[in-house]
Amino acid sequence: MMTAVTRGTVLASLTTLIAFPVFPDTAWPNRPITLVHGFAAGGPTDTVARIIARGLTTRLGQQVVVDPRPGASGTIAAGQVARAAADGYTLLAIPGGHATADALYQKLPYKTIDDFSMISMASEYPFVFVTYADHKIQTIADLINHARSQKIPLLYGSPGIGSVHHLAVELLAEMANVQLQHVPYRGSAQVVTDLLGKRIDFMIDPPTLLIEFLASGKLRSLAVTSASRFFSLPEVPTVSEAALPGYVVTSWQGLAGPAGMPPSVAD
Repeated sequence: MMTAVTRGTVLASLTTLIAFPVFPDTAWPNRPITLVHGFAAGGPTDTVARIIARGLTTRLGQQVVVDPRPGASGTIAAGQVARAAADGYTLLAIPGGHATADALYQKLPYKTIDDFSMISMASEYPFVFVTYADHKIQTIADLINHARSQKIPLLYGSPGIGSVHHLAVELLAEMANVQLQHVPYRGSAQVVTDLLGKRIDFMIDPPTLLIEFLASGKLRSLAVTSASRFFSLPEVPTVSEAALPGYVVTSWQGLAGPAGMPPSVAD
């Protein structure tokens, strides 16, 4: 039986991972700050961005407003921040997929390193593989065996092409030597909706978005992607222990701004 946990429990734990930077410039900020991210509201990036915004609002004494601008796996939002004034009033909640964008897109509207001032790591987390409650797949080994035995690939959703979610499932497919069909969305909340509607077979996401659906029995957990079991889902095995030894995937979120921000702000 699932340990009784809530989304609030997971979110509270995330706050312990967030090390907010100190901004010593007394002239800054004197107006609201916009924190942009590239995914739909309600997903894990949005959730972490709002935790960051609350912490910075308290620390800086100035409102930090979260501004979701979904599309193209976060690259649209990143491009907009890269072109913004480097004055500390436009920041980016930067996802782990930012690090792989150069390898996945032939042309980006920015340079992934040179066009940004990297400020802080915010969190690191695993993913959990889930399916809808009455799917015949019961375990991660079942998923792999089903994919091997069926002519029609299983469908899985992710927040977008090139997202860490997408790459994590493709890594599993490569290690297990199976074919899986990717269905990209504009955010994790949309993926959950279609999974609950049985329009796709499975998805992966950080536990923050999925914990309530797992606790209510609407979704079934198959495995977590970390090297060891996740503290809020102790009964859920890792992919490595249950099916594919050596499979480990985690992601991260950080805080960045446009290149050229004053050191007193960026530091």
